[in-house]
Amino acid sequence: MRVATFVLACGCGLAVRGQAQSSPSGVRLDEGRFTVVADRRDDRLARTLLREALTSDSFPGLPRPRARVLIAIAPDAARFREWIGPNAPEWGAAIAMPDEQRIVMQGSRSASDAGDPRVVLRHELAHLALHEFLGGLPPRWFDEGYASVAAREWDRDAAFETSIGLVWHVLPSRDLLDRGFSGGASQASFSYAIAHRVVAELEALDPANGLRNFFRSWKDTGSLEVGIRTAYGMTGAQFDRHWQGQLRRRYGALSLVASLALVAGLFGVLLGPLFVMRRRRDKRRLEVMRAADAASEAALHASALAALLAPSDPSEAGDSSVPPLYRPGGDGYSPV
Repeated sequence: MRVATFVLACGCGLAVRGQAQSSPSGVRLDEGRFTVVADRRDDRLARTLLREALTSDSFPGLPRPRARVLIAIAPDAARFREWIGPNAPEWGAAIAMPDEQRIVMQGSRSASDAGDPRVVLRHELAHLALHEFLGGLPPRWFDEGYASVAAREWDRDAAFETSIGLVWHVLPSRDLLDRGFSGGASQASFSYAIAHRVVAELEALDPANGLRNFFRSWKDTGSLEVGIRTAYGMTGAQFDRHWQGQLRRRYGALSLVASLALVAGLFGVLLGPLFVMRRRRDKRRLEVMRAADAASEAALHASALAALLAPSDPSEAGDSSVPPLYRPGGDGYSPV
C-alpha cells in the first residue's frame, strides 16, 4: 500500500508504455511489461535496471513471464524500510511482493552491502516469475534457492569455504532450511548458500531439460516430491543424500582447512602476547649476560697486562745494580 501511494504520487499525469516522464519529485519509466519509479537522483539507476529487466526476461525452466511488474527504487534507507514494512529482515537488500507483482529496491545511496543492483533485481524478478507459474507451491528454501540460481549468484558458495558447520555438523534437511532464513544475517547467509546449492544440484540432474519437466510435474500434481520422482527418477530422500554428498565432496576439505586455519589463528591471537612477552624477557636477559661477559673480558685483559708488566723477582724491584762476581771469603774473594 505504501509503495502504491508513492507510485501514484510520482506517476500522476505521466504518459505510459514506452515513454519516460518525470515530475518534480521523481521519474517513471514504462516499457514492455515493466514500470520503474524512482527519485530524480536515481534516474540513471532506474534506466539501467529497466534495460537489464528487458534484456534478460527469461528464467531457467519457466515459460516467459507475462505479468506486469512494478519496480520501486527507494530514495533512501528510511523510505526503503517504510515501504517494505516492519516484518522484513534488517539485512534485506530488496523485497519482492508476488501477490502484487511489485519489487522494492534500495537506491544509489544505499550501503555497499546492498549488492549489485542488477543482480538484486534479477533475483527479485525470479521470485515473481516462479510464483507466476507455480503460485504458492514453492517453500521458502526453494523460492530463495531458485532466485539465487537464476540470478547466477555463484558467490553464495563462498559461505561453505569458511563453514565449521559443514565439517563438524549434520547438514540441515530441506524441511529445516526455512528456519535459517528467519535467523540473523550469518545464519541466513548459510541458508541461502545451501538453498542455492540444492536447486543447482537439482537442475544438474537433467542437463538437457534442467528444471523444465520438474516444474511441469510439480504444477500438475501440486507435490514437490512427485515432481522430483517424475523428472529425475529418485525419491526426495535419495535426492537429499545426493546433494549433501556432492556438497561435502566439493567443499568439505576446503572448509576443514579453513576451519583449522581459523583455529590456528585463534591460538595465535591468544598466545601471541605471551610469546612477545617472553621474547622481550629473553632479550633483556641476553643483554645482561652480554654486559657481564664484556665486563669479565675487560677484567681478564687488565689482569693479563698487569702480569706482563710486573718484575719476575719482587726482591729485585728496588736494586738495579749488577750483582758482584766475587764476594769476600776467608782467603780473599771467591767466585759466587
